[in-house]
Amino acid sequence: MRWLVGWSSIAASFGTAGRLADTVRGGFADSDDAGEDAARTLHPVGAQLLWGDPDPLWAVGDWRPDEIRTVVADPADPFTRLAVLGCCGADDAELRRGLYAARGGALRHLTAWPGSYTAVVQAGRRITVVGDLAGARPVFHTPWANGTAYATAALPLADLIEAQLDIGHLAALLACPDSPEALGDGTPYTGVRRIPPGHALILREGSREITGYEPVASLAVAAPAADPEHAVEGVREALVGAVRARLTAPRHAPDTLPYDPGPVPGMGPADRRAARGGPAPGIGADLSGGSASATLALLAAGLPGVPGTVLGHGAGAGERLLAVTFNDLAAPRGREAELERARAIAADPRLHHVVVAAGEEALPYADLEGPLTDEPGPSLVTAARHRRRLAAGSADHLTGHGARQVLDAHPARLADLLMDRQRRHLVKPVAALARAEGPSLAVPVTVYLAARRLSRTSYMSGLRDAAARLRGHRVDADEPTGAVASSLAALAWSRPGPAARWLTGEALAEVSIRLEAAAGRPPLSLRPGEARARAALARYAADHRVFEQAAEVRSQRLHAPFLDNQVVRAARALPESLRVQPGARAAVLRTVLAGTGVRELPPGWGAVTPEGASARVGLRLAQDPLLDLFEAPLLADAGLIEARVVQDALLAAAAGSPVPLDGLADLVSLELWLRRLLARRGTCWTGTSTPRRRAVPAVPRPAL
Repeated sequence: MRWLVGWSSIAASFGTAGRLADTVRGGFADSDDAGEDAARTLHPVGAQLLWGDPDPLWAVGDWRPDEIRTVVADPADPFTRLAVLGCCGADDAELRRGLYAARGGALRHLTAWPGSYTAVVQAGRRITVVGDLAGARPVFHTPWANGTAYATAALPLADLIEAQLDIGHLAALLACPDSPEALGDGTPYTGVRRIPPGHALILREGSREITGYEPVASLAVAAPAADPEHAVEGVREALVGAVRARLTAPRHAPDTLPYDPGPVPGMGPADRRAARGGPAPGIGADLSGGSASATLALLAAGLPGVPGTVLGHGAGAGERLLAVTFNDLAAPRGREAELERARAIAADPRLHHVVVAAGEEALPYADLEGPLTDEPGPSLVTAARHRRRLAAGSADHLTGHGARQVLDAHPARLADLLMDRQRRHLVKPVAALARAEGPSLAVPVTVYLAARRLSRTSYMSGLRDAAARLRGHRVDADEPTGAVASSLAALAWSRPGPAARWLTGEALAEVSIRLEAAAGRPPLSLRPGEARARAALARYAADHRVFEQAAEVRSQRLHAPFLDNQVVRAARALPESLRVQPGARAAVLRTVLAGTGVRELPPGWGAVTPEGASARVGLRLAQDPLLDLFEAPLLADAGLIEARVVQDALLAAAAGSPVPLDGLADLVSLELWLRRLLARRGTCWTGTSTPRRRAVPAVPRPAL
């Protein structure tokens, strides 16, 4: 895991970075240890210092040299500087111009470069840390030493202040994972806060301020109508820029390649390397057969002078893009068409196609061992499955993750169209839902009435209704099956998550109190569709961050261009009337590829493949280990669930009952994360005499 950490305090003094002499009074050291700690230096384990006092900044983890860049505005002014960590497509001149703009308060310039990165600006004693729009690169902060400590990971800050678990936040993760109103700015650790997506943290000698850098739409004047063609062109330029930023970065090979035992009949060098579990040098991409991954693979293969150039044509000739397709042999049939589309796309001579086939050993829940992640996430139950696929990839691997959340329209956007009096744009999406359900006149009427009800429901009323639903335990309705039921369930300001039905009454009451409190605060958006879409993107980006940590392969970097700032910004410029149309994502990506010269695509391009079959098979095969996991669960010690209730749900799901599998994945993932958190040894910090600098020594059962 890679992260950066720093702090700003009025007690800081020039000299050694992290000196404890001025921070003992901040409350993190005991009085008995004050004299002994005063001469010591506190710093993260395995860190490299980017700049020192009075406001130090460290980079921790296996950062590549080109992933850490610092520039200064003037050599005579060393305390006006910018640090950019991650993949950034800006050159030094652009970074310096961004530093000048940020010094004057124009933070948006720091978020306009291609790539995925975190920017930190120091201007005298003012520190500015900028988060991204999606939330894939979050920023956390906590009060410490008469000031504020910040980091791009929550666990190091939790260790710094010896934080306990925030049981209420864990309850909200299970009860309302799609509702930022219930989650707030909290984390699983008490006292550690998260900066909302699209915001920046500004520290002035320890005092903190959180401000947004995106322009706010006026409520008095309607926004001008967006031109669909111009908006799609903006998406094309943003995606091409995001892919080019990865391809023009320095190439990397794995630090230590696994030992090669020699030739194996029927296996080439690349096949043997993939079997040993090491990524290939260079760059590659997923090729699942879906429109998102195929778009990125074709864009990367088609840019001139970079990997993917056909043999004998220009610089870098002969180097093909490594495209990886996963073939699940143990799951029920139904993905043949998707695999066939992947094979048809891989016939491009600029692609080198590798198919990774796996059986029961790669099903969800098959391997529940893994590393400790910064936060919990449902991807923990499938991390081993994805790690097997990614091990056959390259040192830099492109994925299509986030395309659905960035480009597709949330069902609640139908209510936004009604608020704008654009009823005619509801005809096609409602007709598509009616065709999916079967010939029925009731479907269009039901969907229209639900959208109109949401458009006329205020933010306060919607949250209070959701809170009352939790208090009344009205969370055990049948799982939505089909497009119509899922769309109707999503037409709400807030709704219970799939795991809410298994929570205790005390946990649901705690979450309902959070929703009631949020109802009294002004919302970020008065449009339900826009608010729900941004919440869904933030939740997916947070889980993608957990996925990166859980499925990490040594010496490999995963890239999700659809979650980049400029791609998210370009997608938000798409008119709602275009986004709600059936097949809008595939149509937009088809236009993107056509603008780069790719016009021949296989039949069925953009078709949606149903998911969930492999999860049920994996759950059935892992029934006994899962029952043992919930024999004495830590979630029960925290007062969130009853072990017997969850065990009954696992048995019912394995028997084929219509149990929400997403909810079980949330429960299992959170239980696994808690066990890994308590089983860890050591801490993220060194330089102190006391060994107690560790968060969450136990899981208490608080009075909810």
